[in-house]
Amino acid sequence: MSTPVPPTADVPPTPRATRPVRLGPRSISALVLISAIGVVFFGWPLLAGESSGLAAHSGDAPWLFGALLPLLVAVVVATIADSGMDAKAVAMLGVLAAVGAALRPLGAGTAGLEPMFFLMVLSGRVLGPGFGFVLGAVTMFASALLTGGVGPWMPFQMLSMGWFTMGAGLLPGPERLRGRAELLMLAAYGALAAFAYGTVMNLYGWTIISGMSSGISFHAGDPVQENLVRFLAYCAATSLGWDLGRALLTVVLTFTLGATLLKALRRATRRAAFEARATFESPGGAPRP
Repeated sequence: MSTPVPPTADVPPTPRATRPVRLGPRSISALVLISAIGVVFFGWPLLAGESSGLAAHSGDAPWLFGALLPLLVAVVVATIADSGMDAKAVAMLGVLAAVGAALRPLGAGTAGLEPMFFLMVLSGRVLGPGFGFVLGAVTMFASALLTGGVGPWMPFQMLSMGWFTMGAGLLPGPERLRGRAELLMLAAYGALAAFAYGTVMNLYGWTIISGMSSGISFHAGDPVQENLVRFLAYCAATSLGWDLGRALLTVVLTFTLGATLLKALRRATRRAAFEARATFESPGGAPRP
């Protein structure tokens, strides 16, 4: 008589918790490089002399865009090399970018009500900082093509949205924090990051706008601290209400739809088998890597 098989022998192993795509040394190097270039492009007018000419900043866009595209490809390639992402992960990137681009026109131009930011926060949380940075930048590029918003500001928007989404992937507790506590953290981040996004984009536009009152205008060659005081006054006078609308909508959508979307994203990444390792059966029946 054959020996009965234990009841647990054919039970498949419990799937491990979905975790964000991890950053490896090559991914980190690519992200640091692209972020450093972005900081230089955003901030150099604050250190420029009076004779530099503010109009030169509006001509930065082609150079930044030219640097941004190959570096985005480098981030994707480095992430694939470090974490084993495959074609399914790249396909998910395309799908989420298309959804985000479609969401942006629903609220753009209406008191800052942009539902795309809510999707970027949750996607960055589930998929990790490297994947999130590329997703944010590609989504902004696709939405600019969709809405006709192509201009010198576009590469700066791509970079800012990449930072916004990457920050969500860097939040603590990706494998342990769940439920209402996670939603509370994501809502708080979304609100703060919505203001940060608007502030960073203001820094680009503020240095090339002329004809404003002396209390909020940029003065090339002045000490950095004096210009920063004027910049804060400019943000409060021009974009505070817009940023507040963006932040409030992000918080509301996170609390109302966040749990459902997080589950859907985690289920999709689990089925895509991100970071899955292939195993083979040895002649003796024991699995080996």
